Amino acid sequence: DVNRKFPMALLAGIFALAVVVVGRLRGVMALIALAISFMILNFFILPAILHGSNPLIVAVVGSSAIMLIALYLCHGLSARTSVAVLGTLMSLVLIGILGSVFIGWAALTGNTDDNTGLIHGLYPSIDMSGLLLAGVIIGSLGVLDDVTVTQTSAVWELHEANPSMGWRGLYRAGIRIGRDHIASVVNTLVLAYAGAALPLLLLFSIAQSSVGAVANSELVAEEIVRTLVGSIGLVASVPVTTALAALVVSADRPGPATAPAAATAAPDAKPAAARGGKGRRRKH
Repeated sequence: DVNRKFPMALLAGIFALAVVVVGRLRGVMALIALAISFMILNFFILPAILHGSNPLIVAVVGSSAIMLIALYLCHGLSARTSVAVLGTLMSLVLIGILGSVFIGWAALTGNTDDNTGLIHGLYPSIDMSGLLLAGVIIGSLGVLDDVTVTQTSAVWELHEANPSMGWRGLYRAGIRIGRDHIASVVNTLVLAYAGAALPLLLLFSIAQSSVGAVANSELVAEEIVRTLVGSIGLVASVPVTTALAALVVSADRPGPATAPAAATAAPDAKPAAARGGKGRRRKH
């Protein structure tokens, strides 16, 4: 084969440099979290699946570990990060439930190409449909982190701009931001899966198969279920995370006793200044 080590290493170096230059300390933390994620994938998730563990349980445990380490390492130990973690975890549970139901209902075996066939031949004990579901969960995690962190940060910034805003106002404003985020993220996820399956789609196009026949084939049905289940989880993460963030941050807004005190202090200060000004004018 061709020796590709130098161009791959150079590309990785350019990526790391760009992340550090733009992100600075956050960029360094993100690279460390990325390295830890690869370690969890290589030293926990893959060996556990190969040893016959339930791929769904392994994916949930591994994804939760990656999520906790990445979010707290990059964004710090705070209530804001904890809200993003909770929103991500709830969305992952929803994705796991929907994926399990529809992979079973659509009779998706997960054994659709040479790679999965070879794995099934070498390790017959591996549940290939469970492996498919594990891939759906892990693939959705990265985009979920982006959505939940962004929504949480948006609600916190809205609170900073207007501390007197209640949780309903924060939720409505956050949802308006989230709608734009949903539109862009869902499109990104669909295009990412379509790009990965582009050679397969080209083969169906060459065969001039109908849309119904293409969608009914297991190869394409896997990608459809993967895309739609992940997208539903992403859409659900926006209202869930926004509601959690609004409830948590609104608990820190100034109480009713603070506002009257400020209101009564202001009128007293104004006449005092006016009296001082009048006294100065009389003196002159």
